[in-house]
Amino acid sequence: MLKIKDLSLKLGNFSMHGVNFSVNQGEYFVLLGMSGAGKSVLLQVISGLIQPGSGSISLNGRDITREKVQKRGVGLVFQDAALFPHMSVFANIAYPLRSKGFDRNTITRRVESLAHVANVSHLLERYPKNLSGGELQRVALARAMALEPRCLLLDEPLSSLDVTLRRELRQLLREINRKGQTVIHVTHDYEEAAMLADRIGVVENGTVVQTGTPEEVFMHPGSEFVANFAGIRNFFEGELIAGDSFLRKFRMPGKEIYILTGEPTGKGFVTLRGEDITLSRSPSDSSAANSFKGIVTSVDPFGPAVEVTVDAGIRLCALVSRESAEGMELSPGSGVWVSFKASAVKFIPG
Repeated sequence: MLKIKDLSLKLGNFSMHGVNFSVNQGEYFVLLGMSGAGKSVLLQVISGLIQPGSGSISLNGRDITREKVQKRGVGLVFQDAALFPHMSVFANIAYPLRSKGFDRNTITRRVESLAHVANVSHLLERYPKNLSGGELQRVALARAMALEPRCLLLDEPLSSLDVTLRRELRQLLREINRKGQTVIHVTHDYEEAAMLADRIGVVENGTVVQTGTPEEVFMHPGSEFVANFAGIRNFFEGELIAGDSFLRKFRMPGKEIYILTGEPTGKGFVTLRGEDITLSRSPSDSSAANSFKGIVTSVDPFGPAVEVTVDAGIRLCALVSRESAEGMELSPGSGVWVSFKASAVKFIPG
């Protein structure tokens, strides 16, 4: 659908080089990377706001590398929404349609339809200064979709929102994508990427260093940078099944674990921080709901701590102090008990 090939450019001290990736029709693709890595620049190159030095961009088989912004068939939502402050919500959403010469009745129908999708129908007569951050982003989304773009580009759309608004907007983005809209979403938040992405492209120093599903990127990082940036060593795909109240079971190949969540049953992912895992050489007498016997497969320095990888039916990475590792005499082949609380496991709906 969208194909980026050998894209390169130079902007002052920043350079982008050899960028290659593709996005499939109807896919939710997340560009994930640290601030300054080049994610937003790449989005602006795709949209046509910045011209590349070399390389090509094709959309549905059509070369759009040098095409004008208005003719590319993409919609762009900036981090700060960038609405016209002197226009009402209705006029902001209608602006692209008026620019293309649509008649008044068509514009009204389209704006009302988009406002309904974005849940801003009650705001059509208001002005941007009277809107919350979440409302601004919803209006910006509606405006970006006015001309039915083949690809919707989102630049950190959730970063300035509080937890509740972020959750609501995530749900809206999922709904938009499920209706067939192709999305490219820029973020520095790996949890956000895991919650939304069909596939992820990790950006480092102006290039895309790895692409894959969330599980592939987080469980099988292609470089030390990806592993360190993601910060997730325990990331599993499976299914949340019924349980007692909020104490539920999460089933994956090789193991079932207990987790605390109010989410509905269904497929998804779980994450577990290494520092929330306790190791012992004998069965633990703690209240942790999860306790398994395993075999140590590796012991590696990890800054001031030690990362201990254990095969307990699933591969678990625990972070312990050097003193604890030495006191337990941990080494590859050692038997060890692994335990962690159900509340330490975070569930991400699929």
